[in-house]
Order: sequence, then structure tokens, then C-alpha cells
Amino acid sequence: MNFGALVLLTLTITMMLLLIQRTETRRRRVVAIILAGIGLLIQRYANYRELHAEALIALILALAINLLYWAILGRYNPPGSSEDIRVLGMDD
Repeated sequence: MNFGALVLLTLTITMMLLLIQRTETRRRRVVAIILAGIGLLIQRYANYRELHAEALIALILALAINLLYWAILGRYNPPGSSEDIRVLGMDD
């Protein structure tokens, strides 16, 4: 088992899932489509390097890490909305 590839794949997939998880609800579909293209590149990388077992383990680890993040922090701190932004001017 290639430990370096496992760490690389785990970090990459974790960051992709975290981006989808923390994206504003209205823009989540667009981000998911963009990251699906990156996921396709990751899948091709794993096939080219014959890292099938490492990719599967990395996906499971990434899902576990994101579930843990959501349970500890994400559930209590939902992503903000662009409608909640208030700009303070000279009169405020």
C-alpha cells in the first residue's frame, strides 16, 4: 500500500467534500458540478497509478473526517448567506 498516495488522496477528497459542505446553499449545485470534474481527474489519477485500494480507503477516510467535522463544528455553525451581509457606511 502506498501511504503517500493515500494521504494525498485523503486530503484532496476531504477538501472537496468540505468545500461542498461549507458552500452557501444557493450555490452548492454549481460548486458540486465543478468539483465533480476535479473528482474525475482524481479517479483517472488513481486508475493510471493503479491505486484502487488506496482511493477507496481515502474516500472512506474523507467521508469519516467530514462527518466528524460536521458533527463537532458544522452542525452548530451553518454556512452563511450572502443576503446576511450588511455593509456599514458613513451614516451607520
